[in-house]
Amino acid sequence: MTPKIAPKNTEADTAASAMPVALVTGAARGIGMAIAEGFLAAGYRVALLDRDNPELGLTAARLAQQGDVLPLVADVGLPQQVKAAVAQLNEQWGRLDALVNNAGVAVFKPITQTTFEEWQTVMSSNLNGPFLCTQACTPLLLASGRGAVVNVASISGLRASTLRVAYGTSKAALIHLTRQQAVELGNMGIRVNAVAPGPVETAMAKLVHTPAIRADYHDTIPLARYGTPEEIAQAVLFLCSPAAGYINGQVLAVDGGFDAAGVGLPTLRKG
Repeated sequence: MTPKIAPKNTEADTAASAMPVALVTGAARGIGMAIAEGFLAAGYRVALLDRDNPELGLTAARLAQQGDVLPLVADVGLPQQVKAAVAQLNEQWGRLDALVNNAGVAVFKPITQTTFEEWQTVMSSNLNGPFLCTQACTPLLLASGRGAVVNVASISGLRASTLRVAYGTSKAALIHLTRQQAVELGNMGIRVNAVAPGPVETAMAKLVHTPAIRADYHDTIPLARYGTPEEIAQAVLFLCSPAAGYINGQVLAVDGGFDAAGVGLPTLRKG
């Protein structure tokens, strides 16, 4: 069903209705918040979706100083909550130009210690969420005439690593889902791509990455540093922009060369 756009009564309303709209999931903090800020700076109105209601409220209040935002409380793994959030977006703005499926969770445990419940939790957010959100948003994206979707995967979806049986598998599946969506939705004019961040300086990384782990990453990544949320955001904004108008079904690793380096031996590279 094609969503209806409510008539506007003033010149200001007409101008506002012409402003593009982006929906960012997992927008309360970290990479999602940086992506939302990037869209606001680019002149978008931004719907911020997150299941953490208190944190989302704080983020929305802060970002409202930069532009027009709409907080939406929902769990991306629950179909009815996703549908209700998208309906609220449609009622508020009546259009959608870009969807960024960023919401996700991680469980870092050995295969033999990862419970089925933990596996299900990771898959619900990281794989079911992008499927449900893209499906629910497709009518609005079609109505915009230039819809773009970006799925935030991970370098862990491109190369296997220890302690990531659930997380890495979910992101690898998300990369293939991206291609499936790109092939089918591309026929409707909706482009779908993915970014695969490497290690990024987020609050979570600072909590779980020990000094030894950080040193290993610095040795293994050719640029010898972590990325920033803003750098991931810029890649997402590019893929949503007209400049990427012929890019569809691709995975852009934003990782400082981590994937290109392969296995690598830091000691040999130093020579």
